[in-house]
Amino acid sequence: MKAVKPYYKIITLVLTGFAVVWGTAFHSPEWGFFGHRKINRMAVFTLPPEMISFYKKNIEYITEHSVDPDKRRYATKHEGVRHYIDIDAWGDQPFKTVPRIFSDALIKYNQFFLINGMDTTTVEVVYDRDTTSISFNNTSFKYETQELRNRFRKYIMPQYYEDQWILNESMIDSLFPGVNDQQQLLVEDHFSSEGILPYHLNKTYFNLVQAFKNKDRARILRISAEFGHYIGDAHVPLHTTRNYNGQLTDQVGIHAFWESRIPELFADKEYSYLVGKAQYIDKPHSYFWNIVYESHQLLEDVLKIEQDLRKSFPEDQQMCYDERLDRTIKTQCPEFAKAYQERMQGMVERRMQDAILSIGSVWFSAWVDAGQPDLKDFGEIVIEEEKIEIDPNVNTRSHE
Repeated sequence: MKAVKPYYKIITLVLTGFAVVWGTAFHSPEWGFFGHRKINRMAVFTLPPEMISFYKKNIEYITEHSVDPDKRRYATKHEGVRHYIDIDAWGDQPFKTVPRIFSDALIKYNQFFLINGMDTTTVEVVYDRDTTSISFNNTSFKYETQELRNRFRKYIMPQYYEDQWILNESMIDSLFPGVNDQQQLLVEDHFSSEGILPYHLNKTYFNLVQAFKNKDRARILRISAEFGHYIGDAHVPLHTTRNYNGQLTDQVGIHAFWESRIPELFADKEYSYLVGKAQYIDKPHSYFWNIVYESHQLLEDVLKIEQDLRKSFPEDQQMCYDERLDRTIKTQCPEFAKAYQERMQGMVERRMQDAILSIGSVWFSAWVDAGQPDLKDFGEIVIEEEKIEIDPNVNTRSHE
């Protein structure tokens, strides 16, 4: 572990047209608003003395803004995919075959087409960690994957947030030297729609380190709050599968049941939050993937236990009506939820505890990697309001 050297005002996030959404699509977001707020809040108390004073002064911001990423899911199509990764979409042994480097995953799973006037040619890409081959029209190239990765990042990654990724002739020649008789290269992203959570965690970590280095107090708080949200999502088994809401196994609604209903009923009264002190993470990139792996290993139990319980539990005692935000909703009865929790033997509590310690640890590690800047004299700051406008054209996953 590296050696560790011995205010802002809270302002309300403005959401255009949010009142309607709150009562519908926001009924049961990831971990529920309750769960994310609880996890972020408790993570503050894992921090060392050099950090905890600053974070405790701003604990209300860290708590309330833990749910900002959920709100943003309905404003931009690029937000939703940051909350999950359908790792089982990529074969029987995805943790062995899916590249851990984001650009490599895009190279391996995306589709490439050369377009010359009315002619379209498919570019075949065979990815390997060391050498990647590219072929089209009886022409074949072999690249060291590191070199191809560098070119991909330079010429294609800047287009990631565009509706289409298109390279002109000069850019193609830079990416694939000698291939200069084609007019355009079209790249179709077939990977991101299955989720990019662990890659986004890695990027967010880098951003937090930079915020600490720059002593940008507002950015430190904003990234810390949102980082906590994504770390929390990574601890949810149903954020690692295409069967994210039980829709493939006749268990629709299990997502909100596991991560919202259970914590809302039992987290305050029964769960312990004594998780210990934040630890320095030596290899954040591997650490984030390990969280996803551990969550995915729990998936079978999450589904099977609920499935078995529904067969044995009286059917008329499984679903009840409850009042939420001036609405009457149908949700799992407390007795049914308690039985599910007991059969899982504390799984939800342990994942919440692990999330709390993980969040504190990534905050702490980013601070250490930034050179342990002094946080004691930051003073009071005002964080500019973020205006989130709901886009009705954005389709995102519902977990109800």
